[in-house]
Amino acid sequence: MALTRSDKQNLIDQYEGGLALAPHAFLVGFSKLTVPQATDLRSRIREKGGHYEVVKNTLALRAIDGKALSGLKDGFRGPTAVAYSDNDPVALAKVLTDFAKETPALEFKGAVIEGRAVESGIEDIARMPSREELIAKLLFLLQSPVTRFVRVLAALPRQLVVVLDQIAQNKEPQG
Repeated sequence: MALTRSDKQNLIDQYEGGLALAPHAFLVGFSKLTVPQATDLRSRIREKGGHYEVVKNTLALRAIDGKALSGLKDGFRGPTAVAYSDNDPVALAKVLTDFAKETPALEFKGAVIEGRAVESGIEDIARMPSREELIAKLLFLLQSPVTRFVRVLAALPRQLVVVLDQIAQNKEPQG
């Protein structure tokens, strides 16, 4: 069934409102995926707060013109889907690479991370620690010197009490 002009405009508007504005997106080829596999991938992506959208290439190219995804124009050939997220690109990359290990039919075409096009290295992105892990490490590193300082300050009165106690014990037998 052919799309009418208004249907095409609605799709372009939908693409402009979603994937064209996303700071993190991955282009994937899905030509050999079965429907249950695609449904499984879509649900895994949703669990991580992302979106998975099968696109019409010509309409998607119109929607992304001048946006961050326009750096991946060559990837919009053949059956193409875009997995995108507004928050954590590492979690999305991990989902996609884990799924690609299980289902080799998934083909990576490129990615946009923080608005910059990345042609390869999606596996490297997936190996990075997540945002939450990095924040936890940063907080640990910030907390460590403060914790050590508090322990040193607490040790001074404790040592003073021990010294005074020893002096008191030494004076008792003499007096």
